[in-house]
Amino acid sequence: MRALLISRDSHLYAELASQGAARVPPLHLASTRASLREALDRPESDTPQLVIVDASDADPSEAGLLERLGRQYPTSQLMLLTDQHQHELLITAMRAGVREVLQLPLVHRALHEAMDRIAAAAGVTAMRDGKILAFIACKGGSGATFISTNFGYALATLAGKKVLLIDLHGQFGDAALYVSDQKPAMTLSDVCGQIARVDGPFLESCVVHVTPGFGVLAAADDPGHAREAKPEHIDTVLRVARQHYDYVLLDVGRQIDAVSLRALDVTDTIYPVLQLALPDIRDARRLLDIFRSLGYVLDNIRLIVNRYEKGGKLRLQDLHAALGCEVVHTFPNDYIAVTDSVNQGVPVLQLSRSSAAARSLAEMVAMVTARRVQESKGLLDRLFGRLDAES
Repeated sequence: MRALLISRDSHLYAELASQGAARVPPLHLASTRASLREALDRPESDTPQLVIVDASDADPSEAGLLERLGRQYPTSQLMLLTDQHQHELLITAMRAGVREVLQLPLVHRALHEAMDRIAAAAGVTAMRDGKILAFIACKGGSGATFISTNFGYALATLAGKKVLLIDLHGQFGDAALYVSDQKPAMTLSDVCGQIARVDGPFLESCVVHVTPGFGVLAAADDPGHAREAKPEHIDTVLRVARQHYDYVLLDVGRQIDAVSLRALDVTDTIYPVLQLALPDIRDARRLLDIFRSLGYVLDNIRLIVNRYEKGGKLRLQDLHAALGCEVVHTFPNDYIAVTDSVNQGVPVLQLSRSSAAARSLAEMVAMVTARRVQESKGLLDRLFGRLDAES
């Protein structure tokens, strides 16, 4: 999207240029004018799709110029930036057709939300509108990393989805090792260190490609580098990822910090993973209490029970009564298949396709993608038949 910026502030220009470059498609500041008068005296020969007006130092007597600007660019979207409330200016802005008014200094999330609305109105659409699903361990060793990585592989291979898994572990993240023996060329911290470059192709070049449709953005291999990832960086990475992938999976680990909270804030569904044991249930209750205090909608929080065995002393009904949250899926206690998968770094669907764990993954794909289980099993059978034919 081409934009004209009307501002004397070089820092504002640099900030908008940086944020614009991270969008999909990018926002390009094609030209600038120092004032409304200059913009009227020197009109653009190629009409911009967006005109951004910095009104922070505008004189109240210049309010009429804004209306003239709207008539000069009748097909352009107009955005007003202001650091104070000017009643007359805002009324004139409405008459001029200004669609968005943002407060200075800029809040990046508000800017991108406004840009999304403007892009939709201008007919500039993104490639995808992916779902963000977060997997978070209620207790260490619950199996959240195994489930998230293998579910990503299952989504890509069984449902034909384009999937990205982002390892958000601040320390010792090893999600890539569960499904690949490749050494990551870039990590999440590396991407955050070059945040101005982040777009779809750049993000794709940074992931470990498990299959053509499934990639993993690894966590920093040095815990000291994890500090390079800031909450605002995660906003940018997830926004770009959502536009280029059908599903973005987050392996959150157990930590609740500024980065993971920013990611969880924009997550469509959160899957706490636990085992049916009292220590797990206690930690799950604490985690759900945190989510309630943050105002998260409990309907978007869905429990997954790992290593589930029927006939135990604790039942799923007991778990629901204790936590007040729905259990949407259970993974069987398929120790041999899961252990072999983890030790070899090969997805369980690929390594042990007839295992109970593989069938459970297919059922979860059916649940998340709203396919019937029977249809998903058909996909599984066709995949296995294809693999047999190739071997």
